[in-house]
Amino acid sequence: MAARSGLRNLLGYSNALPSAYRAPVAGPKYTRSVIGVPEQQRKTAIVTGSARGIGKAIALRLAQDGYDVGVNDIPANKDEAEQLVSEIKELGRKATVCLGDVSRLEEVENIVQTSVKELGPLNTMVANAGIAQVKPLLQTTPDELRKIFEINVFGAFNCYSTAAKQMISQGSGGKLIGAASIVSFKPFAMLGPYSATKFAVRGLTQVFAMEMAKHKITANAYAPGIVGTSMWDLIDEKLGEETGAKKGDTIKKYSADIALGRTSVPTDVSKAVSFLAGPDSDYVTGQTLLVDGGIIFN
Repeated sequence: MAARSGLRNLLGYSNALPSAYRAPVAGPKYTRSVIGVPEQQRKTAIVTGSARGIGKAIALRLAQDGYDVGVNDIPANKDEAEQLVSEIKELGRKATVCLGDVSRLEEVENIVQTSVKELGPLNTMVANAGIAQVKPLLQTTPDELRKIFEINVFGAFNCYSTAAKQMISQGSGGKLIGAASIVSFKPFAMLGPYSATKFAVRGLTQVFAMEMAKHKITANAYAPGIVGTSMWDLIDEKLGEETGAKKGDTIKKYSADIALGRTSVPTDVSKAVSFLAGPDSDYVTGQTLLVDGGIIFN
């Protein structure tokens, strides 16, 4: 993370040195300059569903960390995706729009190839795109169930598998990162299909971690809690319709259980993804990192 928010704290050493200590000959000083990264050290990432919300925060954070970014979203969000590309370029990084529907394998293949063509070899795939549905199970239709699985589960599989094949062909390893949720640990009523898809993402992530390890590819996921995004606005609205709660009351009810006393913001999640995409997580694989302020203790 930029200051790594506790995950990458700098170690404080005493200035006192043993009397026998001899200072080494001064060598070159290295800095973590974003703009001045040598070409051979450049890294690229694709972030799906990144035109807004958590995905946008992740894309911006990875750009700050020195990544060039393939910005993916559906064609309907093209203008917002292009605006994000402009913001990333203002940070001194390269970026390109990679439009496509993650539920369609051929479109994900095009997304990856566009990013590789425009930005260079792929190092990290963040399968962030997803949708939610708030509805009782007995009112959920087969078509609705199929749609949420196609985007949330097939989408994650398409992104993981396509990116992994690209990384294997490059021969230099990589990182697969997926969007889970607190409901992948404890489901919520009225969020049955969504909860099931996020359980599936956790499972896929673990198996990809097992099978990709020999290729030096890690696979991890992040599990946001209650985040101030349009998705949670929808959840609040729909749950309120079922329970009679006023707008905002449902989020307040769930937020009362957060140990740290506040709902999350997208940058809370992007900091965790920064860790998973960075070198400090190189020995971490198959894990789903809760970023919920203390709702689920696992």
